[in-house]
Amino acid sequence: MPVKITLCWLVLLWLPVGFAMAGTDISKPPIRTVTSGDIAGWGIGLLLVLGVFFLCVWGVRKLSGLTVNGAQKMRMVGGLSLGMREKVILLQVGKKQLILGVTPGRIETLLVLEGEDCLLREEPLPATEGSGFAQKLMQAVKARPEHSRSDRPDA
Repeated sequence: MPVKITLCWLVLLWLPVGFAMAGTDISKPPIRTVTSGDIAGWGIGLLLVLGVFFLCVWGVRKLSGLTVNGAQKMRMVGGLSLGMREKVILLQVGKKQLILGVTPGRIETLLVLEGEDCLLREEPLPATEGSGFAQKLMQAVKARPEHSRSDRPDA
């Protein structure tokens, strides 16, 4: 029984092919070549898309306040290498100074200095004083009782 039903369906599906007119010739659309007008249209479209992209980037920078001048509000005052991959840096952010511990996988705030506690006042560290930052950092760490080694349980 399933064979008869399958044959009936095949005959019904192929029946319209038998009624097709044998003399009609279906013409293929002509092959279109690329012209200079096509290339100019593509170029104008590309320039339009790039223009919209750069306009959006400009708008995001203006609206979010990300400017090149924002870097002047934050500057690295000094740094000290503690090993091959570890550093301690002093960062000036407005009127605050941050002492940060920097490792390849992490940046951690070690100390925040404000007002009278600041290590250096508005002037940058001279290039000839390489150990000035290290000395002032050690003084600041020793002056704070919560950061001294005697308070640690593992010492």
